[in-house]
Parts: sequence; C-alpha cells; structure tokens
Amino acid sequence: MADSAYDCLVIGSGPGGYVAAIRAAQLGMKTAVVEKDQVGGRCLNYACIPAKAVLRVADVLAEIRDAGEFGIKVGEPEVDYGAVSDRRRKVVSTLTGGVSGLFKKNAIELIEGEAALAGEGKVSVAGQVIEATTILLATGSVKRPIPGTQFGGRVIGTEEAWALEELPRTMAVVGAGASGAEIASAYARLGVEVLLLEALDRVLPTEDADISKLAERGLKKQGMKIHTSTLVENVKSGDDSVGFSYGGESGQADWLVIAAGRGPDVEALGLEAAGVKLGEQGLIEVDGALRTGAAGIYAIGDLVPGPALAHKASDEGVIAVEDAAGLQTHPIEYIDIPRATFCTPNVASFGLTEAQAKEQGYDVAVGKLQYGAVGAGTVYGDRTGMIKIVGDKKYGELLGGHIVGSKATELIQELVNAKALEGGYPEVARTIHGHPTLSEGVMEAARAADGWLIHG
Repeated sequence: MADSAYDCLVIGSGPGGYVAAIRAAQLGMKTAVVEKDQVGGRCLNYACIPAKAVLRVADVLAEIRDAGEFGIKVGEPEVDYGAVSDRRRKVVSTLTGGVSGLFKKNAIELIEGEAALAGEGKVSVAGQVIEATTILLATGSVKRPIPGTQFGGRVIGTEEAWALEELPRTMAVVGAGASGAEIASAYARLGVEVLLLEALDRVLPTEDADISKLAERGLKKQGMKIHTSTLVENVKSGDDSVGFSYGGESGQADWLVIAAGRGPDVEALGLEAAGVKLGEQGLIEVDGALRTGAAGIYAIGDLVPGPALAHKASDEGVIAVEDAAGLQTHPIEYIDIPRATFCTPNVASFGLTEAQAKEQGYDVAVGKLQYGAVGAGTVYGDRTGMIKIVGDKKYGELLGGHIVGSKATELIQELVNAKALEGGYPEVARTIHGHPTLSEGVMEAARAADGWLIHG
C-alpha cells in the first residue's frame, strides 16, 4: 500500500529535474520532486552557478587591470576573497530560492531523502513508499578520480574547488576540458599560481583545433603553466599541500583539482531490480523520448548518453514529461546543442568541427574571421577572438560553429538558431546585423564561408 501517489515523480532537482517537474505540473500532472541534498541539485549549489559567480569576479578584476588601455587610471585592485565567497553563496541562495518558489507556484511537493526504485511504479524514500504513474530519474553525476588517485585531503573535485573559502597560493588542475579550463582561468586571474595538466594533446580537446589553439594562447597570457600530453601520477596528499609527478617532473601545490570526468549518479537508485538497463560508460539506455526499458520510467541529463550539459538536461526533462502526458515529441539532435565554456577567452560551439566534417565526407566550406576585422572588436578591446563556420558547399548547410573570444557563449546562439530553423550560412551572410556589434563577425564569417568576405 503506497503512502502517497502522484502522476509524476521526479528524482533529483537539478536543471533537468526541476524543469521537468514544472513542465509536468503545467500539463496538469500531480507532481512531486525527491531531493537528497539541496533544491537546485549540484548545478545550482556546487557547480555551474558557483563557477560562474567566481568567474565573474575574475572578469571584473581583469577589466579593472586593463582600465588603463581605455584611459581610466586606477590603483592596483585588491581581492577580498571572503567577500567573493559571500557573494557566491548569495548568488546560489537567490537562484535556489527561486526554484523553491517555482515549486510552490506550481503546487509541486518537495520530498526530502534518497530515493530508490521499488518496482511497479513505486519509489521508496526513507521508508516511505510513493506511487507514481511516471517516474523521472534526474540524479545527475558524481566526480571521478583519475586512475591511481582518490579524493580526500588536498585532492579535490571541481565542486570543492569552487567552494574554497580562502584563496590558495598554488593550484594544480588535472584536465583541460571545459571544467578544468574554467577553474584554471578563474584562479589564475585571481592571483593563484596555476598548473594546468591535460593527458590529450591540447586544451579543450573536443573543440575545433583552431579554437583550442587560440584558447590555449589566451590562457597562457593569464600566467598559468600548461602541459598537454601529460599524465599525473604518484599523487600524495599531505596536511598543507599535495605532491605529484607529471611528465617526468615533480610538482607540489596547495590543492590538486581533478577535473577529468564524471560518472552517472545511479548507485542508490536500484536500477537493475527495476529493469532499467545500463549501456556504455554506465549510462542508462533510453530512446528518443527518454524512455528506459522499464514501463513508466524515464531518465535524463548526465544519466543518459549525450553531452553532460545543464541545458541538455532541461530540454530532455521537457521531452520526457510531454511524452508521458501523451504529447508528440521529437528526439534531440545532440550534435547541435550549444556548448559553452566560460573561461577567458570564452569558447562556444555547436555541430561538427572541421576535422569531423571532413571525416564524414562533406565537401567542406570554412569561413573564419578574427574579431578585429569588425569595428566592435577594436572598440571593445578584443581583436584576437575568432569565429569559425563549418559548412557543406553542396547545399550551404551549417555543419558547425566555433567561437573563441568575448561573448562567445552568447554569439553562438545565432548559428544554433539558424540551423534549427533550417537556414544555412548563405542566409546568415545576408541577414542584416547591427553595427558596431560583435555579432557582425558572425555575419562576416558566414560571408567568408560563402566566398565573399567583405572585411578581411
């Protein structure tokens, strides 16, 4: 006998879970969310939002230091890291409080505790049995150590790195993907001596090679040391520092941050007993509507294949509950989800890289433009950024967009939207853009791909 029953029960309240719950409530479902920690999940409390709060501080500090280039005289700024931490906590509490308010507005019940599937549309939470017609798994991911290491002491993950209460003197970051690059960029600009280590041959190794090259150049200008094609071994954590070896050298830092991957948080869910199957990399197998192999159970976000991105999880949550409500849905084209890295310089992309497009046999058109080619790049002080468009010559199709530089994470959306609306790079090239704006660079890169670049 169930203690309570719902039309939709969401396990996890991160960007996937809370968005799904709100959409389910909008569709008339009696909805509840189970959360074992804090409302908002890891993204709002420990990862995405705290990261951007600290990165914003580093951005402001860099702008102050560069003020002389714009004719403004200021003294050497001082970082009050206690105040930085206070602001980070305030940002988090504001946004998580907003999610709690949305739960109340939409009559969504919050159930505190750890959930486990109990079979036949049932979930167990702290001894309470809950019945639900639709169960949505949205528990996100957990940190993973690199081989030969374990977390503890001075060896921490990305979540702990953003929550440091004191600014360290030195830091080693293992993994130069999006998370590692963001941590390195933030702390280096705040005055920390940063060593960034990557096992693959370049920073941001999943990005287009041209973009990675410029991003690495920008990161090095912030004073950090970068070693690629380098493994980290012999990690030993002490009371006040951590020792390690890398590429034949010995290293020591106040903190060693492992930012080299995460895994799905499924251990407590009881998936096997419920008939939910795992596939490659321990991810849950789902179809295009996010349905698992068990009736009435859906899974989204970092639990399922596709990029581990908050906005991807949110969209999957909407698709899952709309399918459960009987609405027509469409599978996500995962390659076309925008990818955003908030280091300095910003990096953003979608679709195929130039190398991937060639490997897939396309007759590739490439359009490149440096920010300095349009007026806004010079006016706003970023002439080194670059916009790169990858297209198919046969139909003018947009295959990919890649940007490194100021506001890249905002600029990429135009290309994503054009692709979603079945536009190609010739259409972007002939769309009037405001002047002087950085977005003009997107237009000019499209013109370059189409063979008639004006400013270049």
